[in-house]
Order: sequence, then structure tokens, then C-alpha cells
Amino acid sequence: MELYLDSADLKEIEEAFQLGFLNGLTTTPTFMHRGGVTDVDGLIVKLSKIVPVLQIEALGDTAEQVLAEAKRQLDLGLDPTKTVFKIPVSLEGVKACNLLRKSGLLVNVHLVYTLQQAYMAMHAGATYVCPLVGRLQDQGHDALDLVSQCVNAVDHYGYDTKVMFSSVRHAEHVRNAINLGVHTITAPWKVMKALTDNNLTALGTQQFVEHTKLMTVRVKDVLSSKNPIVTADTSVTDALVKMTEYGFGSITVTKDNKVVGVFTDGDLRRKLQENGREILTKKIGEFQYKEPVSIDADSLLNEAADLFKKTKVDTILVTESGKPVGMLDIQDLKD
Repeated sequence: MELYLDSADLKEIEEAFQLGFLNGLTTTPTFMHRGGVTDVDGLIVKLSKIVPVLQIEALGDTAEQVLAEAKRQLDLGLDPTKTVFKIPVSLEGVKACNLLRKSGLLVNVHLVYTLQQAYMAMHAGATYVCPLVGRLQDQGHDALDLVSQCVNAVDHYGYDTKVMFSSVRHAEHVRNAINLGVHTITAPWKVMKALTDNNLTALGTQQFVEHTKLMTVRVKDVLSSKNPIVTADTSVTDALVKMTEYGFGSITVTKDNKVVGVFTDGDLRRKLQENGREILTKKIGEFQYKEPVSIDADSLLNEAADLFKKTKVDTILVTESGKPVGMLDIQDLKD
């Protein structure tokens, strides 16, 4: 199934065609008007140099006028093998379609709302016939049944016409088009961008990234350059100020260049509850410390994750050759 972008917004057109696999672009005078376009011919020429196939409107009151307009647009420098002329369905429209096809030009008969209209376009040799699904559904009609009838007519009678599913409003329409077996669909960029979105896919991808990181990245590779350390004779108040400055919930306490322990904001809350504000006047080295949970900087994050799980702490002291070089927070495994 061919995939076309339906737009006249130059910025999103350039973005969309960076995907590299879109078959072409459909656009309308209405899109251009909404976008404030004043130089229609200039935009058409510019678009023709960006997209593989460009489908543009060829309007006229008579078949001859439509043919003349198509030839005028080709004279702008358009490639006839990469330009499809869109013609609203009518008696003059299908007559124009036949004239253009006899001249070797490509035609999309659009604004199709009935099987009879589609049949006339197919019999006139239309390259594409284009039922507008969203618009039909807005009026309470069974648009999907019409599309199915058009596909069946092409298959049954062997017309060399592609059914283009258009007026796409949401991702469900794309699923409908695929199930109905249409040959082409043209969708707006906002719908196209949503086609690969799925919450389960996003969660699975995130999990793969996290697990790969745990198995391949070392602690030192995610360690912050900040290394909050105070000596044992530092006051609790000064230690808290330093923790705040570094943005950590813990700080390493040393004495004679050896690690005494790690003081955390949890320790502070517990000691305030037990002893009140007087602890703020104490030295940080006056407290009793357990041996800190630590890990070597060369360890894989997987080992750190196991250590976090085993010890149920939020921060681990990181050492290199026995010396403290920083703190690893549990969030560092996810960032």
C-alpha cells in the first residue's frame, strides 16, 4: 500500500519526507489557503523538488480547461512522470480525466462519495480514485463500505486504478485502510506520527535501554563530578550546607584521610527527633557510624543495582583504590 502525506505545510512536509519511504504528497487549495499561501505556483514548484510524487489540483469548468490548466502547470517545470493531477469528479471531470490519460498524464479523480462516481472515474482511466472517508462519516454514511466496494470493483473488473483512502482523521482510519486492502492512503502528519506510538512499546524499549545500561556501563561512567566530603571536625550545620550546595541527600565523613561513615538527611531527621536542635551544634564526627555501603568505581551498574536492592539504601559510596570519589544515587541507574 502506498503511503502519501496530506499537507501543504512546508515545514512538516520537509520533516515527514526525512523518513525516506513516503511515496508522495497530496495537497489541496484549501490546505494552501489555510496556510496563508499567496504564490501557489511557487509552492508547487518547490514541493515538486522535495517529494517523489506530487498530487496537485487541476481545476476548470470544462474538460478542455482542466487539460489546459494541467499543461500550464507542467510548463512550470514539473515532471509529468512524477505529477498527478487531481480532478473533482463530474461529467466534465471524468471527460478531462480521459483526455489527460490519453496524453500520458496521471490523474486522481477525487471528492468521490458514491460507487457510481468511482465507477465513472475508473472507466475513464483514472490512475487514482479517492473516496473521502472522514467527510462521509461526518455525514453519517458508511464510508468504509464505500471504500470496500471501490476495492472490489477494481479487483472484479480489472481496472488499472488505485483506490486512495483519504480524509484520514485518526490512526484507526489507517488500520481500516489496511484491512480493506486499499492501494494507497494519504494521511496528515499528526496522524502519521502517531502510527508507531504504543505505550507497551515505549515501556519495553525503556526496559531494554535500562537493562543494557546495567550490563555495559560502569559506575564511574555515570558518577557526578561532585564529591561531597567533610572531615570529622566539621559542624553539622556546615555539613548540611555542603550537602545542600552539592544537591545530595548524603555526605561522606572522613578522618585522617580515611572514611568514617556516611551522614544522610535521614540520619539528620532521626537525630533531631531524638535529641532536638542541639545536635546542630555538634561536630559531624561525634556520631557513631556503621560501615558505609560502598562500591568500586570500576564495577558495572548491574552490581550497583544488586547492592541497592540488597541493602535497601538510596545512596552508595563510590571508592577508587579505597578512596571516596563520589556518591551513587539510585536514580543514577535510570537517568
